[in-house]
Amino acid sequence: MRKGHLLTRFDNQTVFVTGGTGGQGSSHVRAFHAEGANVMIGDIDAERGAALADELGPRARFTRLDVTDESSWSAAVLATESAFGALNVLVNNAGVQNPPAPIENTEQATWSRILDINLTGTFLGIKVATPALRRAAGGAIVNIASTMGLGGTAQYAPYVASKWAVRGLTRTAALELGRDHIRVNTIHPGVIATSFITEPAAGASAAIADFYSPEPFAIPRLGEPTDVTRLLLFLTSSDASFITGSEYVVDGGLLLGPALQKETA
Repeated sequence: MRKGHLLTRFDNQTVFVTGGTGGQGSSHVRAFHAEGANVMIGDIDAERGAALADELGPRARFTRLDVTDESSWSAAVLATESAFGALNVLVNNAGVQNPPAPIENTEQATWSRILDINLTGTFLGIKVATPALRRAAGGAIVNIASTMGLGGTAQYAPYVASKWAVRGLTRTAALELGRDHIRVNTIHPGVIATSFITEPAAGASAAIADFYSPEPFAIPRLGEPTDVTRLLLFLTSSDASFITGSEYVVDGGLLLGPALQKETA
């Protein structure tokens, strides 16, 4: 318990969030910090990452991380343990989208880049963080996937494939790490109101949000980063101690199909 504060869920815990400066990532970072955690912000954007850590204060640090580089991961995990003594939670949040294009017009370089960041980056995070989590006597990993990993989406083949693959990786890791008291789960956000969704990817003229109107959703709005963050906090807390290898959808009913419209008088 911190002096002058009630006990919160993540007191004396250290959380590493990749892609920690983005719309969802920064929401996760702020929430874990507010719940008492030490937070390591991993990101490729050093300026924004350092600024966020400075804003939050001594329980937050920034480390530059290229999720596709195993040596970068090793340095980041070492920096986390050096700063805070342990690593208890890993949030594999970093990801990128491809500019929309049919498969026949998708460059192999685009395919490779998306899978390298979204899939290989998650694989490396699990690989490198596992010994640290084991040294901490267990913990939790949450991989942020997508509703696109639960169905097909035209013109987004690299992104869809990467998120489908994260599902299998998550389940395999859960089986391998359960006896080490390390739980591994996946969150599948739908259309969340961040620049990742509302602004075009590099080289694109259309944003993902342009393909999805929330009007037919059962909950007819775009999601907010906090909708994902609240679930993430639960899954990484002791309240979820019997949950591993599971998938959680946060999409306002997008995958259900069109909602029954309320009749008006």
